[in-house]
Amino acid sequence: MNGKLFIIVGPSGSGKSSVLMEFKKKHPEYTYPLSATTRDMREGEKDGDIYHFYTKKQFKKGIKNDEFLEWAIVHQDNYYGLIKETLMNSLENGETVVREVDIQGFDSIREKIPVENLVTIFITVPNKQELVDRITTRAAISKDELDKRLESMHREFARARDCDYMVENKNGELEKTVEKVEEIIKNESAENN
Repeated sequence: MNGKLFIIVGPSGSGKSSVLMEFKKKHPEYTYPLSATTRDMREGEKDGDIYHFYTKKQFKKGIKNDEFLEWAIVHQDNYYGLIKETLMNSLENGETVVREVDIQGFDSIREKIPVENLVTIFITVPNKQELVDRITTRAAISKDELDKRLESMHREFARARDCDYMVENKNGELEKTVEKVEEIIKNESAENN
């Protein structure tokens, strides 16, 4: 396996999806394997951009057929999983692969991808209140859902130190965040060659 997988992780609301979308626009030369999810599509999203949107029945069939490199139930309701086949083919072909995953999938990926082929980047925010503000302004959620996300957030922040890099995503500074991620990927990819 000659390729390198860069996973972007972080708590809900940290901006990891936005970072990946901007990065993808600037770097079409990299490979962006898709994840599957059972969550509802958000405004502006399309099936096949970042996610394939599955029904729970479809997703459970994929689990049974070992189609995911990792999968998790996030916020106690929605399934997320990284589709295995195209990602592994890309790594075998020596490609640079970039993907966002929830922190729950982080351990599973670290068990299956050799350390020399994996770089982890944790996206953080200046303070936890900013994260709460982002979550509540992004989409209407119930108090129960917010409580679940806050509980997850504390567990996720505790895992930041397990990542290779930490990048702060300040409000209004998405471009700077993307540039920091670009620098990490460029430097790590150069080491691989």
